[in-house]
Amino acid sequence: MNADSALQEIARTVQVLAFDTFGTVVDWHGSIVREMQQHHPRVDADAFARAWRAGYQPAMARVMSGAQGWTLIDALHRQILDEILPRFGLAHLGEEERVHLNRVWHRLSPWPDCVTGLTRLKRRYTITTLSNGNIGLLTHMAKRAGLPWDCILSAEVFRAYKPDPATYLGVARVFDLPPQQVMLVAAHHDDLAGARACGLRTAYIERPLEFGAGHAKDVSPRPGNDLHARDLLDLADQLGA
Repeated sequence: MNADSALQEIARTVQVLAFDTFGTVVDWHGSIVREMQQHHPRVDADAFARAWRAGYQPAMARVMSGAQGWTLIDALHRQILDEILPRFGLAHLGEEERVHLNRVWHRLSPWPDCVTGLTRLKRRYTITTLSNGNIGLLTHMAKRAGLPWDCILSAEVFRAYKPDPATYLGVARVFDLPPQQVMLVAAHHDDLAGARACGLRTAYIERPLEFGAGHAKDVSPRPGNDLHARDLLDLADQLGA
């Protein structure tokens, strides 16, 4: 099967597009940097954003290993925040300020292509989140940013964090589809590899500035993914949406 035929077959058979959110749809780094510059201008906002995000995988690993009981991402974000505040001279922040800052994850701004790209893709496909973020967080984020999801699926629904197979196969189960009729759209190769291992189709989205302009990502194509797109507008073009 040539490349054009393969693309047509994917576009015809896939029914649901499931989207990673942090980094893929919303710009967590830039959003947190802007928040810190506004409210805490003396802090190195770039370092703060990356330090907060760096605690994400270890925190989820504690839950997945059983060392910590099931915990929503909002609560994990707060644990990480409390750990890093002293490092950045912010140990003095009170409870109200910490709660507000922690909810910056609810206020993340989308990449410029996302609202239009998702709207186009929604015309042809069912579009849903598949995020480790909890339902409340994802709902607040979508409402604020105008993200036109058909459905919000979260690790909270499956009580498992990606890349647990329960998350990827859970999407197929929710929509009563075989895994190959679901495509994961993400800017992270480990996430896509987990989906692919469960039989899902995969589309990689380039987000070279996910970690900020000073920490550009390698966004070179990898052969395992079904599709590789510059952004969601490019993905919509490829899928004929």
